[in-house]
Amino acid sequence: MIEDRYAVILTHSTGHSVRAEKVLFMAGISSKLIPVPRHISSSCGVCVRIERSDREAALRALEQARVEIEGIHDV
Repeated sequence: MIEDRYAVILTHSTGHSVRAEKVLFMAGISSKLIPVPRHISSSCGVCVRIERSDREAALRALEQARVEIEGIHDV
């Protein structure tokens, strides 16, 4: 399944997700804002989708930029 290669980063708000996407873009990490998958959370909102292979680099970039996240999940 093609989706097996992705991870999603959950944040506290849509604004945090937008900021996270910008930080990842500046770090050269491909990302996309998508709706939060229903099997992860029933609340409405957006999350940041990344390639699983970029997981560690993305977490480092977000930590350096002090972007707080709720969690990261493979999808």
